[in-house]
Amino acid sequence: MQAAATRTLFLEGPILSTLFKLATPNAMAFLVQAGVNMTEVWYVGQLGRESLAAMAFIFPGFMLVQMLANGSFGGATTSAMARALGAGDTARASQLVWHALAIVGVAGVFFAAVFHLFGSGVLTILGATGAIHDEALRYGTMAFSGAALMWAAALTNGCIRGTGNLRFPAMLMIVNALIQVPLSGGLILGWFGMPKLGLVGAAVSNLVLACVTTLVSLWKLAGPSTPVRLNWADCRLQWPLFRDILRVGALAAFSPIFTILTISVVNALIVGFGTATVAGYGIGARLEFLLVPMVFGFGMAMNAMVGMNIGNRNLVRAERIAFVGGLSSAIVTGVVGTSLAIFPGAWMNLFTSDAQVAAEGAKYLHFSGPVFAFQGMALALYFASQGAGTVLWPVIANFARFFVAGGAAALCVHVFNTSVEWVFASIAAGMLANGAITAGAIHFGAWKRFHRF
Repeated sequence: MQAAATRTLFLEGPILSTLFKLATPNAMAFLVQAGVNMTEVWYVGQLGRESLAAMAFIFPGFMLVQMLANGSFGGATTSAMARALGAGDTARASQLVWHALAIVGVAGVFFAAVFHLFGSGVLTILGATGAIHDEALRYGTMAFSGAALMWAAALTNGCIRGTGNLRFPAMLMIVNALIQVPLSGGLILGWFGMPKLGLVGAAVSNLVLACVTTLVSLWKLAGPSTPVRLNWADCRLQWPLFRDILRVGALAAFSPIFTILTISVVNALIVGFGTATVAGYGIGARLEFLLVPMVFGFGMAMNAMVGMNIGNRNLVRAERIAFVGGLSSAIVTGVVGTSLAIFPGAWMNLFTSDAQVAAEGAKYLHFSGPVFAFQGMALALYFASQGAGTVLWPVIANFARFFVAGGAAALCVHVFNTSVEWVFASIAAGMLANGAITAGAIHFGAWKRFHRF
């Protein structure tokens, strides 16, 4: 009964109020999780500089695995489930759960094998030596050995969201966050009589919570309150169902890769402007990762709603959901970004007391803050496009961001020898291109050409 009411709401209900109702708990959950991540960094900071440095070497790869699991393939799973249920095909939706679990197994083995084979060498290439290298290797070995658990938590949550139930995964995340704060402190620093595992304790804590999340999510999927049925009779693996997830998830995987590449390339380009500039940009760029949880709430709701309407062959309503959600995300991120462009100290002073670092970060926010609206809209429409089953144009737009920001910044530094303000302007231009291309492609019929209803 509840599943039928949710389907009716997604297919016929008011768009804006439904989006906000669905987005709010998810945005809160991801903001809470972001706070937990910052707390975990504080715990590691108590171990000393070497542990912080070791964590810094592993963090980009660890984040990439999580972004691929939660955003790319988790979103693709949500999309496939929502489209199946929108079409009224509950049998297909039930079978998709088993296909998602099969992808979990493959991904877990792949990432564990890659780190075991190449982790030490990559750390050496990146500059990790001595005790820092050894500690980073121990941390990475534990974290990547449990990659299957991270993927299982992400994709089972994606299945639940695909049924239209966005509240349960959000509540589960919040409860896990409340558990993770003392658990991480105990395992990292030896509180409450727990073994003091140091940096490895952070990885153990994450994997324990991922295991709990997976078990609770599977229990939810097997219960009577969901429109799918998790039973062995549906465990018949078929290529068309794998393709339904992979054709969205594999292409969507390029988007977070381009995002990380953009920040990494800019970091490399601005080294010549001095340590204060690098540090200031690093703090300013961190704002983008704080805005992601805010947009993720809208994005997951848009993914499920768009997916059900595409499955129901209602393309016009699906596009309307995309633009209502995209504009809402643009307003939220634009207000935050513009406010910090005007008052950069409100952000910079949270992370540094160094006046020069704060001044350099303020330069970045002056240029990029106002166009965070375009970045927020692009990210929201990326998730909506997952729901539509086609992410080609959002990925092209994110590549355009990388090309514009990185390419123009390289010209500024190596050809025209400009000030750093021109580099920051290039980054802003890349964000603007990302949002404009994504929105323009959908407006001019990218989804219509793909589906041809």
